[in-house]
Amino acid sequence: MGVLKQIAEYLYLRKKDPNRPDSSYVKYMHGINRISILLFLFAIIVMVYRMCVKKG
Repeated sequence: MGVLKQIAEYLYLRKKDPNRPDSSYVKYMHGINRISILLFLFAIIVMVYRMCVKKG
């Protein structure tokens, strides 16, 4: 599975793969990955906002 498809599944932009393994450890891993992606996107948004406010 491609990286962009996996990110889309993490962020609920795409339906989950029905053939994906279903165990509690995989669910935990996907949850942690989802949190890290959201924090990364939040940090990027904050950095862009600070750059725009500082120049403006």
